[in-house]
Amino acid sequence: MKEIKLHWQILIAMILAVYYGIFLKDEVIYVAWMGDIFLRALRMIIIPLILSSIISGVANIGSAENLGRLGLKTFFYYIMTSTIAILTGLVLVNVFQPGIGADLGLSQAVEGLSGSKEPIWETLKNIIPTNIFQAFVENRMLSVIFFAIVFGFFITQVKPKHSHIMKEFFNSFFEIMMKITLFIIKFTPLGIFGIVAKVVSEQEDLINLLMRMGMYMGVVVLALFIHAFITLPVILRFIGRINPFKYFKAVSTPLLTAFSTSSSNATLPLTMEAVEHNGGVSNKITSFTLPLGATINMDGTALYECVAAIFIAQAYGVELGLLEQFTIVVTALLASIGAAGIPMAGLIMITIILTAVGLPLEGVGLIIAVDRILDMFRTAINVWSDSCGAAVIAKSEGEKLKV
Repeated sequence: MKEIKLHWQILIAMILAVYYGIFLKDEVIYVAWMGDIFLRALRMIIIPLILSSIISGVANIGSAENLGRLGLKTFFYYIMTSTIAILTGLVLVNVFQPGIGADLGLSQAVEGLSGSKEPIWETLKNIIPTNIFQAFVENRMLSVIFFAIVFGFFITQVKPKHSHIMKEFFNSFFEIMMKITLFIIKFTPLGIFGIVAKVVSEQEDLINLLMRMGMYMGVVVLALFIHAFITLPVILRFIGRINPFKYFKAVSTPLLTAFSTSSSNATLPLTMEAVEHNGGVSNKITSFTLPLGATINMDGTALYECVAAIFIAQAYGVELGLLEQFTIVVTALLASIGAAGIPMAGLIMITIILTAVGLPLEGVGLIIAVDRILDMFRTAINVWSDSCGAAVIAKSEGEKLKV
């Protein structure tokens, strides 16, 4: 009997989980543990996988000239796509104005947001860790990535004898982490079933919320779809000379997983495996661009933050001029860079934007009810953009892909 491909197993698991969550709410406790264990297993490997992959990738790039060229291309791509995503959301939210006449009665208290107003420049400064082991424990991904890039670069600067030993060590470390990753990936359908069933069972007023927040959700989803199915494919086709349909199929497994888990970091192992083995991108490119992208390239999150902030302003009857909207665009870009690749991270980061333009933080209560649903869409876009970036950069480096 022919084995069902992993992405079809995931899709089937998602459909079954929806029905289970709707019709067997009281029994969800018996399957939710599968999702919890799956996410714990993925989180277990995140730090060692990112550390080993980036150090290995940077060290194997070789010269400082190569690292500088690849790094410049990567950052340019991330800034470009995130900016386009934000502007797409900005245009649509101003055209459809979903917040006009919104029901402020939806507002509710949100615990933990009041302490999230760290200034943008403080976030950027904290990229440099004072204690790298503390950064490991606290899952501060930007700090971990910064340290890994510096460490990998200076491996290339020491004597050949020492450089060879360290390269071999981290290459071996990375290979072991990938073996562990591939083992965990085999249990993805079971984990997805437990996660989705639990999420669906908790949506008591889903229909009512969809009716009241439908316009806002529609604008966010439409903007995300434009970015995913027009902007990024155009970049793939005309800049990368890559068939977007074939490439989309090649990375369908991590996209479905990202949609289900709402975590680009948790999806990172699957993304790296799909882009490298299905897409044909070299390990040199994937080990540098994808871990970096999972942390700082958040197209979907940046787009959502822009739409959500202007929606809240419209709901409160606050008119935003060009200067305020420009502030939102810039702040959304910077905030998305600092957002962690975990569920609901975008909701926390939006408080920075609201503060930047003087909007009440209580406005978050307007969007929290439907945020979990939108989180699934925007996380999938984040991962799709990361995957496209790896392919485009690989082609620019002269690599031949499978798609």
